Amino acid sequence: MGQIIGRKSIRDFVQKLHEAGKTIVATNGCFDILHVGHVRYLQKTKSFADYSIVLLNSDKSVKSIKGEGRPINNESDRAEILTALSCVDFVVLFDEDSPAELLDEIKPDVYTKGADYTMDTLPERDIMIKNNTKVEFIDFVQGKSTTNIIDKINNKE
Repeated sequence: MGQIIGRKSIRDFVQKLHEAGKTIVATNGCFDILHVGHVRYLQKTKSFADYSIVLLNSDKSVKSIKGEGRPINNESDRAEILTALSCVDFVVLFDEDSPAELLDEIKPDVYTKGADYTMDTLPERDIMIKNNTKVEFIDFVQGKSTTNIIDKINNKE
């Protein structure tokens, strides 16, 4: 079972893990309504390193990115659900729209992002290059998304 950890604590912990020769993979997202697409994405993410860190958009950040009415589930609930997954070692909340600053602080060995991005369109590209972080793009599970779930609920399909 993973744990929710603060920014300063994760920086210190990651440094100790690196000193011990362990590898770290990070990813980020809102993970608002957890679904099979998220689970498979997080399982694949974990396969790239010894420890996985999910950088979780806070409620403030989700609202800024997704608009009014989001998130559906608050940050505490989303974080707790993520830590219950065996493929998630740590969850760190962040308030910014982008995890770039936090990624620069923790310097993971690997960073995963959805395959709708490329290295050329990756917002965190410069930080990944600067810190020599390997980027892995993970395919989505067709038809599985939080937006689809919300649309289905709203349309009562």
